[in-house]
Amino acid sequence: MDKWFGSKISASGSFKVKGFFLLGSLLLGQALISATENWPRFRGNNGDGSADCHIPSEWKTQHYRWSLPLEEYGHGSPAVWGNRVFLNTSADKGKTRTILCVNARSGEIEWTRSYASKTHKTHRYNSFASSTPALDDKRVYSVWGHASELRASAHDHQGKLLWEKDLGGVTGGHGFGVSPIVHQDLLIVPNDQEKGGGSHYALDVATGEIRWQVPRASKRLTYSTPCVFTSPKGSHELIFTNWWLGFTSLSPQTGKLLWELSVFGRPHSERAISSPIVAGDLVLGVCGFTTLDKHLVAIRPASASQDGQAREIWRMEETMPHIPTPLISGNRLYLWADSGVITCLRPQTGEKVWKARVEGVKDTFFGSPVRAGNKIICVSAYGQVVIIEDGEAFKQLGVTNLETVCRSTPALANGDLYLRTSEQLLCVRGDQASAN
Repeated sequence: MDKWFGSKISASGSFKVKGFFLLGSLLLGQALISATENWPRFRGNNGDGSADCHIPSEWKTQHYRWSLPLEEYGHGSPAVWGNRVFLNTSADKGKTRTILCVNARSGEIEWTRSYASKTHKTHRYNSFASSTPALDDKRVYSVWGHASELRASAHDHQGKLLWEKDLGGVTGGHGFGVSPIVHQDLLIVPNDQEKGGGSHYALDVATGEIRWQVPRASKRLTYSTPCVFTSPKGSHELIFTNWWLGFTSLSPQTGKLLWELSVFGRPHSERAISSPIVAGDLVLGVCGFTTLDKHLVAIRPASASQDGQAREIWRMEETMPHIPTPLISGNRLYLWADSGVITCLRPQTGEKVWKARVEGVKDTFFGSPVRAGNKIICVSAYGQVVIIEDGEAFKQLGVTNLETVCRSTPALANGDLYLRTSEQLLCVRGDQASAN
């Protein structure tokens, strides 16, 4: 095996824990026992972005469990399994790429694994570590790509390299940023490329061997993370979005195409960055172009339709997000646009409940909203944490200015919130006493 991972960086080297924020760590043990939840991929379980925890509406010093300064850079979001937080980072313009494992109780680094890579062209808002790790109870999976390679790896939770696989290069001037997911015994790695030539892959989680590969006739590099739809009969299907191909459904075990529906605009180039989500018997996906049209489309998959055909049910094209992923909470669908305009709809019909702009924040939103109990949380590109009430009317509860770049999405696990900024990894304590 050509091992490209493995160099260990000391916790006392380029990463140091800021002891000032460890005041509440002794109280965390009991909270972890009573409120343990995993956050195993980008935006949590199946990308639904939700957890039943209590996060304060505004963050002050006493609300932080710990803060870990990061000298290596990236925009990928944290993933959490039990007492460990996992993160991808990079240094030297992508020439060094690192997997970081942090103790969720204390913020201390448990291990790091680094490898040599290559620099490449990226969009000015992208980074060399924009992918979020995927997790299961045994392993952490990371994916990195540039023009000459697409590398997937698996380590156990203690940092031992288990396998690695090169799936070929990634074509696209904006740089790599897609995140993998785990489904049963498979690691799903999407790879829609610019002007075609890419494939979607399923790798065996235990060995890294390719179980199936599906060539893609995509025309644009895609950043959306797939989700899993469960049919009324209990069968599973993988849902992908792409500008040219629209929604694609594949059998998880074989890669067989179940259905495909092109629903996004083709008069000009668009890109799928926001990830698809499940809303009952519908799947919702977003595609668009930064300065032109953006579409949210609701599809009823073939397996949930009476006539066995996948169909568009409704769409919305007014003030839609391009980068943030939609969020479902019961009978409310939140569409947090990049501009800070939030639209709340009924997910089954598209009926508007309310629409409002966040108050007092003039910034762009690149991270996606998450739901912590009865609060919706989203972080702006320059670190303003906006929290609103999950309800039938717009109510802004608080804003915390972190005064730093933040282009990632919070993780909710162990009853707490974990957030990566350009400078640090934060843990915000979420308990009854502090959730005001």
